[in-house]
Amino acid sequence: MFSALQDRVGQILLPGDEFCSDTDDTISLSEPVKSEKLVCGPGLRRSGARLLVCKSGVLRHKPPNVFWIDCQQRRYVPARGETVIGIVTAKSGDVFKVDVGGSEQASLSYLAFEGATKRNRPNVQVGDLLFAQFIVANKDMEPELACIDSSGRASGMGVFGGGGLLFRVSLGLVRRLLAPNSDVRSDLEQLFPCELVVGLNGRVWVKAASIQQTLIVANLLQSSDAMTATQRRQLFAKVQQGAL
Repeated sequence: MFSALQDRVGQILLPGDEFCSDTDDTISLSEPVKSEKLVCGPGLRRSGARLLVCKSGVLRHKPPNVFWIDCQQRRYVPARGETVIGIVTAKSGDVFKVDVGGSEQASLSYLAFEGATKRNRPNVQVGDLLFAQFIVANKDMEPELACIDSSGRASGMGVFGGGGLLFRVSLGLVRRLLAPNSDVRSDLEQLFPCELVVGLNGRVWVKAASIQQTLIVANLLQSSDAMTATQRRQLFAKVQQGAL
């Protein structure tokens, strides 16, 4: 299975494609099966001795054993531990309802903020943007968010300050922006210094030195969503020449 996956890296796969364990993967009953060492990322699902493709896109590989499907998906499915940008839509008692772009809204307790107590409540209003993390996300329970980490610290999460612009991009671009040493992010920082917050739900918040620069950054990111690295650099170079 491992060699078959490596042979297909960089190729387009469709839902229903599958990879099966072959005899080379199994050495003996007392030794581990190599296919069990594979780490399946988004778009891949294990079913017994088979590895199924459940999203259409390009197969990617990160050494030594991580595989995933790189696709232009826009529909977000909440997952525990992921950080997202949400919009507060309602307040019901001591719980806020937050739109995260999924199939249902998530709940957020007023105590899930750093330093929050029954007397010291956070200043959260309907319509506010916030950066939060899923602590509960499965098909049988309502999604639940928190603006603190396991040690009770905000760690950059919470309600956004004033200004800035919120827009949507594909989940594929989100992964490229959040990747270590992201080329997209470094090219953008050289063009316009700006504050950039990226949610795994496909929402991006940006704030530059002026409203005009903020709009330019948003348009550049949305335009580069489906571009190659060469096309993106050419676009950024044109904008830089026009800004000088």
